[in-house]
Parts: sequence; structure tokens; C-alpha cells
Amino acid sequence: MFLRRLALSAALCLSAAWSHAAGFSFIEVPADKDGPALRGAVWTPCEAPPTDISFGLIAISAAKDCPIAGAKLPLVLMSHGSGGSFLGHHDTAAALADAGFVVAAINHPNDNFQDMERRGHLSTLAARPIDMRRLADHMLGAWPHRAKLTADQVGFFGFSRGGFTGLVATGAVPDYKLGLRFCTPASRIPFCGQIQRQELPAPPVRDARIKAAVIVDPLSFFDAEGLKQVAVPVQLWASARGGDGVMPDDVEAVRRNLPTPPDWHVAANTGHFAFLAPCAPAMAKVLPEICNDGAGFDRVAFHADFNAKVLAFFRQHLASKP
Repeated sequence: MFLRRLALSAALCLSAAWSHAAGFSFIEVPADKDGPALRGAVWTPCEAPPTDISFGLIAISAAKDCPIAGAKLPLVLMSHGSGGSFLGHHDTAAALADAGFVVAAINHPNDNFQDMERRGHLSTLAARPIDMRRLADHMLGAWPHRAKLTADQVGFFGFSRGGFTGLVATGAVPDYKLGLRFCTPASRIPFCGQIQRQELPAPPVRDARIKAAVIVDPLSFFDAEGLKQVAVPVQLWASARGGDGVMPDDVEAVRRNLPTPPDWHVAANTGHFAFLAPCAPAMAKVLPEICNDGAGFDRVAFHADFNAKVLAFFRQHLASKP
């Protein structure tokens, strides 16, 4: 009941204070020596009214190709989970853009809803932080509106495998051998054989431009030793039940082993996919395993609270304009 009232209050406040929506535009990071082209979208502060934009089963409210309002804007990089897309957290991206942030998200190659050719491979996991470094390079160095950004105010939002990505990007070093706990003798997960054969990726490199990170229900290949170099503020979220390889005890271990205690949240009565944006009815019908939550859980109300807390964290640690 409290969350429902909170969501209603938030909606009323937003409707009274804002007559516009987040700007939305597509983005492509060109292929280079480090990987293929990266395709996604950017959400920006905007003073135009929204329109409905449909992408198959997903519908968003945004102002397409809207002129960017404001200057010296912080940048938030967004990384999706396995088999996801750059639209998976569109409501969170829009909430941040409405508050004066620029949010950039891409589809990770070989592990998104259109292309899962190398899902579960160690090389695909290891490539994710490189994808995000390339995205940051593009936004700060080649994006046509880069002059609107403040290069020393970069944040990160990552969910599930995107949470793994964010921890690595901020200094964590994975121990891939810990992944053997996911494996059985009959397992067909590609990384099981790769770990057993010692086909391990090279150690990652931290992106020092990232100053704060929201890590949501992360897949963990980390122990205390692997997390000791994370030196940025972290807001860490855990679902009550986990899912898709993410276990609540693993997220709790991340909380316990981070060198600086994070801003810690456990979302009651939630499974892993509750952190994805609320589904349109057509999507809920086709993908009930992603869209349907437990009895008594209101994803729309939860996201009103979730997005407010994410926004407050980034406002605390990155400069922003209301």
C-alpha cells in the first residue's frame, strides 16, 4: 500500500512539474580493433512533450531526437543482463534524463535478445566491460553532442550480467574458477568447459572515469580479494529470490566483501526480473517469465521507489541539474 501511494504521489508531482519527457535518440559506436559495432540509444534532458514510441513488444514515452536541454551534464552508462537489450531499463533511463543526466545504453554483442550466439562464453563476459569503455570513449570523444557532457561525472548502472560488468569496470577482478559452482557433470554452459580447460580471459582494466555505480542483482565471480580494488561509491540492490543464475547469497557476499560498505537495498518479495521496466500488456502475454511477479507485488509502484533511490544516489555522487 505504501509503495502504491508513493507511486501515485510521484506521478502527480511529475505531472505538475513536467510537461515534457526524456529525449530519445539512437546511437551506434563504430566497430574497431576491440570489437564490432555497438548499437543502442541515448536518453537526454528535453523540453518537448512526449510521444509514444513502439519497439515491437516494448513501448516507451519519449521525445525522439529532441534538442538537449542544459549543459555540463553527467553521463550514466547502462549495461543490460544476459539476453536483454538497451531498452530493458528504459523507465530508469528516462527518470535520470528528466533529472538532468544523459544515459547511454547499448546491446552487448553475442548476448542480447537478437543475438545470443556466444551467450555463456567467458569471452563474452570479458568483452562486456570493453563494450562499456568503448561506449564511454564514443560519448565523450565522438558523440555529436559531447560538448554537453562533463567528462569527470560518469556513472554506471548495471543489471545481472550488467552488474558483473559494472563491478569489473570499477576495479573488481573476477575469479572465473568460482563459476564452477554453476556447473554439473551434464552442464552445457560453455564457460564450464572453458574454466576446466583453463581458457581464461586476460585480467580486466578498470575505467577510472566511472565515479559511482548502481549494481543491481549482479552475477558474481568475485571473492573479497577480487573486490578489494573497487574504490567508487556503490549502490547495491538484491532481489529476495534471485534468478537467472543470480543467488541472493552471492549478492550478499558482494555486499560483505566490498571494501567500502555500499548503499544496500534488498527488494522484498521480488524475483530477479522485477528490476526490468514494467511490461506492456502485449509483452507480458508473450514473456510471462520475465514480466509476471509474485502475488501482491506491484512492479510499477516498486519502480517509482527504485528509480527515485537510483536518482538520489547519482545526485549525491555526480553533479546534476533538477
